[in-house]
Amino acid sequence: MQPKFTARPTRRSVLAGGIALSAGALLPGCGPRLGGLLTATDGHPADYPTVRAVEYMGRFMAEQTGGRLGIKMFAGGQLGSETDTLEITSFGGIDLNRVYFAPLNSIEPMTLPFSLPFVFDDVDHMRRVVDSPVGSEVLASLEPHGLIGLAIYDSGSRSFYNTRRAIRSPADMKGLKLRVPASDLSVAMINALGANAVPIPLGETYQSLAQGVIDGAENNLPSFTSSRHYEVASYLSVTDHLFTPEALVMSKVSYDRLSQADRDLVREAARRSIPEMRRLWDARMADAQATLAASEVKINTVDRAPFADLMRPVWDRFITSPRQKSVVERILEMRAK
Repeated sequence: MQPKFTARPTRRSVLAGGIALSAGALLPGCGPRLGGLLTATDGHPADYPTVRAVEYMGRFMAEQTGGRLGIKMFAGGQLGSETDTLEITSFGGIDLNRVYFAPLNSIEPMTLPFSLPFVFDDVDHMRRVVDSPVGSEVLASLEPHGLIGLAIYDSGSRSFYNTRRAIRSPADMKGLKLRVPASDLSVAMINALGANAVPIPLGETYQSLAQGVIDGAENNLPSFTSSRHYEVASYLSVTDHLFTPEALVMSKVSYDRLSQADRDLVREAARRSIPEMRRLWDARMADAQATLAASEVKINTVDRAPFADLMRPVWDRFITSPRQKSVVERILEMRAK
């Protein structure tokens, strides 16, 4: 059974009240929360596509209500890590939260299929799935945990990069120490490929690469370039092993305080933010590719099949319920013919 949020007082739940008060103090003219501006948090920097998409959503809401509703964004992890802010959001201390799917895996098992390695073939496949009723079903599974799923955003394809050698087959991964997010599934994936998973915060990765604490990591191209990891990791092997998306969630406490008309507006604004996010994401991908083309990074593509073949035990370990299996089956059915 996966761990779930509880209503017991914890350090984070106490912190939630503090953040709610401090956020409210930053919202001039805002009454008792939700009086005008919804608070939003994102660990990405201010110019990141997900941040700008949520701000786009806020502008739409403001236009539709004559400024009565809007969004105040706290980007760059100002309100804490994704794990901490998720719990704070569930208690109503933060209204909106953009989060990578991996932290959701420990909250709700139905989010695990989207995080499986090699479950998606490409970006188009992933977008077809999340835009379908499958995406809606996965978002709806978050409500019992105090979170209203509003939208699913791109996070690109993730590949491996390291300081030691090109990865052309799983054998080349043997012995490499690779940074991963704090996720049981990510750790299991890396270990199944023969490397050694090292869960450390993303912010510590550059220094860890430079000092040889780790040999490499895995991420999407915009993160590889914006974090400047390409300055210290000179080998990029395009495995496209994950197309795990990101979610925009809202506190159910905050959502329930809204009128039905305002709830509908929030959902419509979130829906409209998805194509805007994708437009920004595709442009950022092109910029990242241009940056790498002008760098000294050695880039190679791989045959994904030998890597994917090693993932069956990982899938079997994490996909155990009939509902999870049904989602995986429908994902695979939506592959391009």
